[in-house]
Formats: sequence, structure tokens, C-alpha cells
Amino acid sequence: MNKSDWFTDWFNTSYYHTLYKDRNDKDAQLFMRNIINFLKIPSSSHLLDLPCGKGRHSIYLNSLGYKVTGADLAKNSIQAAKKYENSSLDFRLKDMRKPFNIKYDAVFNLFTSFGYFENDKDDILVLKNIHNGLQKNGLLVLDFLNVVNVEKKLVEKEIKIVDGITFNLQREIKDGFILKHITFKDKGVNHSFLERVKYLSLEKFESYFSEAGLKINHIFGDYHLSKFNRDTSERLIFVVS
Repeated sequence: MNKSDWFTDWFNTSYYHTLYKDRNDKDAQLFMRNIINFLKIPSSSHLLDLPCGKGRHSIYLNSLGYKVTGADLAKNSIQAAKKYENSSLDFRLKDMRKPFNIKYDAVFNLFTSFGYFENDKDDILVLKNIHNGLQKNGLLVLDFLNVVNVEKKLVEKEIKIVDGITFNLQREIKDGFILKHITFKDKGVNHSFLERVKYLSLEKFESYFSEAGLKINHIFGDYHLSKFNRDTSERLIFVVS
């Protein structure tokens, strides 16, 4: 991996999971239930959660009766998730930029797990891989943030204290990316990490999907599946095929 791959460093550290330990599973489960019911995904379907982190979405989808594969680039996340494996739930290491070797009935890309790469070609490659990894009539559910709303509400500086660690967060929008600089000290050692997600508007996504041969079926603005509003929606959620 080259140095621009910030996610290989940050996602593979325990501090990532410490900072975000308070993420709301209820929101995630609400969204999963709503989108599954809306799409009427058959119980016989094989679902891919990509990237899956420590597997919280995968585990929940599996609890609904689906066969689920969770895949992620971070070794420590996959190791943590593997303890939840069963006959219909498995986890594996996977780089989204590499072709799939099996086809899925639906792929879930959740909680802003897209737009990581410097070059547009890599993001489009991910979508092409997903397209090629879908069964006939398969679907991709892609859950991103609404960048227009993020820009309006951007909190430039924030301090979060979690497990006795003081995380200093600085956010900015620069050169087409939403950046979060994360600095903290633990056990006498200074740490510095970066989160970087591309500033992807609805129009940019439309061009990406078109180039990847995917068609937009539905667009939602939140986990209740409300209609997307460019100015006020918290999320930008696509169902594409």
C-alpha cells in the first residue's frame, strides 16, 4: 500500500474503534430493517457487507436470516469479527479495488465507506467490481453522507474524551475532500491520523454510477427512507442495479 492509503493505518488501529465506540447500533439496525423491507430482499439471498469493519451490520443482517459475508481491508477488524462466524456468516480480508470471485444478491456499502481514494478511477473501479460481483437483478445499497449538509454544519474543532484519551478533531473541506485530522496522546506517545472522504455530490455519484454501468433505482435522505433533499438531508443513500 502507498502512503496515500490513510485508511490502512487508521482503520487497523485499536484507537479507531475506541473513538467510535459510541456509534449508534439502533440507527444501523433501523436502516437495515427499513431497506430490507422496502426492497423485499428474499430470505435466500447471499449478502455482502463491504467494508464490514468489526461486523456489526453483517451480524445483524445474519440475525434476520440471511447468508452474509463481511469483507474488509483491516486485519484487526476481520480478526475481531471472525469470532461471530457461523454456518451462514463468514468474514474475509478484501480490498474493494480487487475483483470479486463470487457473485452476491445484494452488496451493502454502509456508513460512508466510499470515496476513500485519491483518484476517481479507483472509486469507479470499486463500483465496477461491485457491478461485476452482483447476480442478475442484484442490488447495491450505498449509504453516504450528504456533502452539502455536511459543509453547512461543519464543526471545525471538537474534543472527544473516550476511555481517558483526549481526541482532538479538526475538520476542513479542501481540494475536493472532507478531512478530519485526529490527534491525541496515549501512554506518553503522540498520535496523528487522518480521515479523508471525497466530497461527492449527487451529480458526481450519478457520473460514477453511469461510468460503472450501474443504474440508480432509488435515492433516500435518511435511515427512515425519506425523500432526499439536497439542502437538509443528513444522508445520501442509493439503491442501484
